[in-house]
This record gives sequence, structure tokens and C-alpha cells, in this order.
Amino acid sequence: MRPLRILTWHVHGSYLYYLTQVPNEFYLPVKPGRPEGYGGRAGDFRWSDNVHDVPAEEVRNLPFDAILFQSRRNYLEDQLEILSPAQRALPRLYLEHDPPRETPTDTRHPVDDPEVMLVHVTAFNDLMWDSGRTPTQVIEHGVTEPDVRWTGERARGLTVVNGLKSRGRRLGADVFEEARAELPLDLVGIASEQMGGMGAVPLKDLPAFSAPYRFFFNPIRYTSLGLAVCEAMMLGMPMVGLATAEMATVVQNGVSGYVDTDVRKLTQKMRELLDDPDEARRLGAGAREVARARFSIERFARDWDALFREVAGRGVLAGGTR
Repeated sequence: MRPLRILTWHVHGSYLYYLTQVPNEFYLPVKPGRPEGYGGRAGDFRWSDNVHDVPAEEVRNLPFDAILFQSRRNYLEDQLEILSPAQRALPRLYLEHDPPRETPTDTRHPVDDPEVMLVHVTAFNDLMWDSGRTPTQVIEHGVTEPDVRWTGERARGLTVVNGLKSRGRRLGADVFEEARAELPLDLVGIASEQMGGMGAVPLKDLPAFSAPYRFFFNPIRYTSLGLAVCEAMMLGMPMVGLATAEMATVVQNGVSGYVDTDVRKLTQKMRELLDDPDEARRLGAGAREVARARFSIERFARDWDALFREVAGRGVLAGGTR
């Protein structure tokens, strides 16, 4: 089977990097200055040769098999600006990265079209969105296995969240501060310096950076399962976090880490891990086993390739012929 030609936008860099491990050709529209959504092959990622930058004004002249939207702006505005009428009639998918914000249970998804496949990254997100007549499918995260393994000799915990201060309570800024007041915790991520953090660490460097830390702490109240959680588990780090959203299904207490809705109980568990590196090692091994079974890049690539081919079907490419 020949590789499919997929047009999508650069919305979440790390997810896009993993998505492009799928054996298809991905085309990313770019604009001068690379504004939001039009960054193309930007960032500290090892982009493969199947990822192509395309000037936004040239998109309408290219043949594609399917269009993958990744944001409301892509769906409501960008497609009207850069796609031809024929391209807008192509097979379409919408990748929803987040749970609903307006209300957790009664928010209608902006896509209301039985001809569009709505893809959720967690079953929790699929559960919470009111998707109406739009068909949905869940494809859980997939991450690559790092070349290094967790060692855990540093008696500190690590939190990885981008923009934690500006994103506030939803991502658990207050929870992190509460825990850090009692325990040695380091924070990394974009703009983490605003909360006394250590700044951003490129994806390619994150495994080696994280490996010495005793455990990974996820303070997030309400969002999708963070890729940083999957990456840390694949590294073999024991997990501690709030038992909310998809995290409640990912971490099993006493097997791969600890989750709870009581921050005081989590603080106690983190303190125990700092005092007991052998227990941290046992839980880390459990976390890695879960990650390899649930978040392998091979399973992720198979799921996406199968869905792309199902949605694309057969026919003539808009803008050209096969």
C-alpha cells in the first residue's frame, strides 16, 4: 500500500512528532514568521523525511488523501482560508486533544458532521464531550522508547508541565506549590521559570534529564493525559498524581505508582518514595510495563494508519490524480 498524503497543522509539537511516526506523508502549512498553527517543521524535534513544509498559499494546489484538523481554528477558519472547495470535500478527521472546557459534561463539540471522524486521545475525553451525530474513535497516546532508563538516585521529584503558572488551577499550579512546600520537587517545561522552575527541556534530552529523579509527580486536575506522563512511564519512573481524568485508569496504586484525590496522601507517598529507593524501583518497573503495553509507538502507528486508510477510502485526490 502506498503512503497516504495527509494535510495537518502544527498544533501540539510533541504529539505531531509522534504522529509522524505513522508511515504516511504529512504536509504542514507554513506562513511567514510561523504564527500559531503554521510552524511546520519547527521546534527541537528530529523530523523525518515524511514531514513536509508547504507554503500556506500553495496548499490548494496539492493532492491529498485526507485532511486532519487539530483545533477549532483549523476547522472553523483555516480550512476556509487555505483549502480549495474540492479539498474541503476530502475525507476529514478532527483530532481532539483536550476534554471540554466550558462544562465537563454538557459541552457540544464544535464538529457536528457525520462525515467527519472525531478522534479522541483518551476514553475520558470521548466520555465527556457531547459529540452529537459525529462519529468518534479513541486512539491512545504512543511514545517512543528512550535509549536511557530510569536510575532514580536523585532524591527529588520531577514535574513536567508547560505554562503551569498561566494555566493555573486546571493544571494544578496550587497543588504543585502545596507539594513543593513540603518536598524537594523540580519543575520543567515552557515558562516554568515563572514558578521557580528550570525552563524547557527539549524532547530529545528529556529522558536523560529525567532519569535520575526518584519519581514523577503529576499535579494536573483536569486535562488530557499528558504525553510527559507516558514518556516518564516508558522511561521506568514511578508515578504519583491526582486520580482525575484518564490518570485514574493509567496508574494502579502499589503497582506503578500512586494516585489519589487527597494531596496530603500523595505527599505522604512521595515522602515514602524519597526514603525508599527500592520501592521506587519496584514501582518504576511496573510503570514501564504498563507503558510498553499501552503506549507503544508501534501500536499507536498501527491504529492511526488503519484509521487514516479507513477514512480515506478510495478515489481521486483533490488537486491531482493517484
